[in-house]
Amino acid sequence: MTHVKHAVVAEGAPRALGPYSAAIVVGPFAYASGQTGIDPATGELVPGGVEAQTRQVLRNLAAVLEAAGSSFSDVIKTTVFLADMADFPAMNAIYAEHFAEPYPARSTVQVAALPKAGAVEIEAVALVAGS
Repeated sequence: MTHVKHAVVAEGAPRALGPYSAAIVVGPFAYASGQTGIDPATGELVPGGVEAQTRQVLRNLAAVLEAAGSSFSDVIKTTVFLADMADFPAMNAIYAEHFAEPYPARSTVQVAALPKAGAVEIEAVALVAGS
């Protein structure tokens, strides 16, 4: 069985910082690259720490998912990358505002650094609407 993959371009999300796509759709799945707290209008991290960055991350991720034909309600797995695990409670509270039961599976890890010295990055795998 051959599956065609296509790249997703999301107008409401920041441009990629390297040679990768905002998301790739293959079959019934959208694989969204990690989104950071970069404001697509300025290309810079939003001020305000992990709370503001998490809100921007989720706005960016929503734009990518929408461009892929998906949404938060279709997400089946996320991975959260934190520069400091002490930020988990703040990130988790904002994350919980965007997802409903049944919640996606999730992994959360602390990393040594994130692009542009960000506090949080989130990637997702989601079903594509109509699949």
